[in-house]
Amino acid sequence: MECIEVRNLVKRYGNITALNNLSFSIPCLGRYALLGPNGAGKSTTLKILAGLLKPDQGEVYIKGLPPNSKEVKKVLGYLPEDAMPYRTLTVKENLEYFASFRGVPRERVYELINLLELESYMNVEAGKLSRGNLQKLSIALTILHNPEIVLLDEPLNYLDIPTQERVIGVLRSMNSTFLVSTHIMSIATRLTDHVIIINKGGVVWSGTIEELKRLGKEDEPIESIVARIMSTGA
Repeated sequence: MECIEVRNLVKRYGNITALNNLSFSIPCLGRYALLGPNGAGKSTTLKILAGLLKPDQGEVYIKGLPPNSKEVKKVLGYLPEDAMPYRTLTVKENLEYFASFRGVPRERVYELINLLELESYMNVEAGKLSRGNLQKLSIALTILHNPEIVLLDEPLNYLDIPTQERVIGVLRSMNSTFLVSTHIMSIATRLTDHVIIINKGGVVWSGTIEELKRLGKEDEPIESIVARIMSTGA
C-alpha cells in the first residue's frame, strides 16, 4: 500500500514555479529521502504533505486521505526546517503540553528526554536553548506520538556528529514511513533506504541508496550529482 502519493503537483510563488508537475509515491514503512539542491522544492513539498500549504494544481494523499483531514493529523509527524517550539515553555513543559494534547502517556515524555539526552535541559525554556538542543526538542515533539508517517526537513541541522548518530538511532528504531528532505547526500544515506532526487520542482532520478552511491561520493555536492544526471540521463 502507498502511504504517500503525490500526483502532478504544481506550486507557484508569483513568477517562480517551485513545483512543476511533481509526482512520486512512497510505500508504507518505506524510508525515503527527498534529495536536491537548495530551492529545488523540497520544503514546499513537505509543507503540502503536512497540510500547511495548498498546491495550485495536483493531488496529495496520505494513506488515501487528504493531508488536512483529522485522521491524517493523528498519524503524521512533521518537523519543519528551523522548527520553533513554544519559547517560554521549558523542554519538559513543551513535551508534557503536546503529550496531553495528543493523549500520550507521560512515560513517553521521559523516554524521549532520556533518548535524546535532554535531561540537563528539562527545566530550561526553549527560547534559551542552543540551536542543537532546540533541534533535539523539536525532533522529540515530532515523534512524541509515535506517528505512522514522519516528514523531516533537514533533521540533522545544528547537531554535532555524536548527536546525529544518536538521533539517527532513535529514528531508525521507529516502525514508521519516513520522508526526509535534505540537500546533503550523506544524510540521505544514513537515514533512508531510497532516494528521490528533485531539481527545479520535478523528479530527475529515483532509486536505492546503493544505486545513489554509484552516482557519486557521499561528500560530493548534490548540485554536481544533479548536473551529471541532467547531462547523461543517468
